[in-house]
Amino acid sequence: MLAVVFGGCKPGKPSAGREEMVLNQRLEANIQTLDPADVGDTSSDGVCREFCESLYAYDYLKRPHQVVPELAAAMPDISEDGRIYRIGVKQGVYFHDDPCFAGGKGRQLTAHDFVYAFKRLANVRVQSKNWYIFDGRVVGLDDFRNYTKTCEKDKVDYSRPVEGLYAEDDFTLVIKLHRPWPQLIFWLAFLPTAPMAREAVDYYGPDIILHPVGTGPFVLKQWHRGVYLEAVRNPAYREVYYPSEGAPGDAEAGLLRDAGRRLPFIDRVFWRVVVEDQPRWLLLMRGDIDINSIPKDNFGQAVSVVNDLTDEMKRRGMKMQLFDEPSTFWLGMNMSDPVLGSNKPLRYAINYAIDRQRFIEIIQSGKGRLAYGFVPPAMTSYDEGLKDWSPSRFDLQKARAYLKEAEKIHGGPIPKLRLAIGRTGTAQKQTLQFLSRCLTEIGLQIETELYDWPAFLEKLRTSDNQLYFSGWMADYPDAESFLGTFYGPNAPWPNSSNFHNSEFDAVYEQVSVMPDSPRRTELYRKAERIVIEEMPCAFVYHRVGYIIYHDWLDNLKADPYKAEAIGYGQLRYYKVNTQKRTNYRNNVEMKN
Repeated sequence: MLAVVFGGCKPGKPSAGREEMVLNQRLEANIQTLDPADVGDTSSDGVCREFCESLYAYDYLKRPHQVVPELAAAMPDISEDGRIYRIGVKQGVYFHDDPCFAGGKGRQLTAHDFVYAFKRLANVRVQSKNWYIFDGRVVGLDDFRNYTKTCEKDKVDYSRPVEGLYAEDDFTLVIKLHRPWPQLIFWLAFLPTAPMAREAVDYYGPDIILHPVGTGPFVLKQWHRGVYLEAVRNPAYREVYYPSEGAPGDAEAGLLRDAGRRLPFIDRVFWRVVVEDQPRWLLLMRGDIDINSIPKDNFGQAVSVVNDLTDEMKRRGMKMQLFDEPSTFWLGMNMSDPVLGSNKPLRYAINYAIDRQRFIEIIQSGKGRLAYGFVPPAMTSYDEGLKDWSPSRFDLQKARAYLKEAEKIHGGPIPKLRLAIGRTGTAQKQTLQFLSRCLTEIGLQIETELYDWPAFLEKLRTSDNQLYFSGWMADYPDAESFLGTFYGPNAPWPNSSNFHNSEFDAVYEQVSVMPDSPRRTELYRKAERIVIEEMPCAFVYHRVGYIIYHDWLDNLKADPYKAEAIGYGQLRYYKVNTQKRTNYRNNVEMKN
């Protein structure tokens, strides 16, 4: 099937006097939606970012990460009390050409498109997964949300005034907050806050999830759901240029060779949906995809004992980058479940039963760090003291003792528990088997459930799980991104464990209005310890990212804050040496 479906995904006719530059990407899960308001998973987010942009973004090269204007004309003008943001919107930016516009020509972006997009997030009839971003933050926006509850689905009056959200003129957006919110700038760089053209939503209706009409560098050409997506360069993309400055070492790494050149370089992008690890690896070795993560079963083939590429990979011209991800993975426990939520000793028994070090060695091929809490080592507020304090560790004796206590509370043996995971690849199946064995070893009965990614996310968002293996990758470089996943009002999404704790919520509400400071870090750590002590999740590991790619791919700089760090939302910067790719493929064909 791969040969038939993807055989044509190779450089085609010359474009603008040169050979067409095609990038071949891969996706490990099916895309749920390309409507920014509805995006809530890394695969959908990564693809949608190529079509839709936000007010702000992160500088591609600079580290630590630096927020820079994208659709905004400049950084926001913020009032002295931190509550009012005035943001200029760039002029001369146009939505993609699309049948939803008069004559099929994209119209100019205005501040009104952001007002509409934010109100759409608030509209309960849209059922956006991302309302939590603005919940309780913007003056009058919660009132607008309550108003939409009284409306029929298609009868919401978006012209209804909201005191804290309006366009002062066509190119000035005003946001008024109930209280200071320093993290707002990060959320304005987040995909769900991308502008939306009302013409597109009205034209496509429920099918807007299939038609991303944005301002980005690429335009969706075709989408065969569950198989592949194809995008082409946006011919009307505004003037955007490759950065002229970077982080130390970028010049030496060749990352500034294209400084000042107009973007994007790529003419066409293919994303293949390949759920299983081994077919993805085969495609990489054949040269049919340009970049990939390193599957568990191929780690020894690719990486030497000194964390360098093996000689075989070097002969193939491969390159590798590794980095600490701002991620944490855990075994979640649904606190609204009558068996788990009311039985803290049971949650502790499950926690102590997990052999984390062995999990990292066997399932992750050593690509991880032990998790003692939910804030990863990649963040400055990481708490080193948790190593000695946290109960997040493997101890069979304690696990069995807590299980006996749990059975007393339950009034008898614990009934069979359901353990779910999303995605259907080999690694996910092995994860289920490993965790199931850990729990059955202490006397629990476990029924495993394997779902494709969209179905699993839906179960998380409807609290239809007991135990589930999942995790979180920071949306922005601040630990508040993790705290939000345990904030009571955010249940059941992104607070999928349905954790409710008044002390934690009070601390969260306090830190969410504070600027960066030692005091805020202290409160972050206090909040983290509250969660760990209550144990709504058994924290397992923080992922170390490895990406491998062919040497014909230029300008790649791994970014832990992008989905899987593999070119999501960054493809405008990439270049492909098509001759190198052709030579590689010819050599592979000759050997075969």
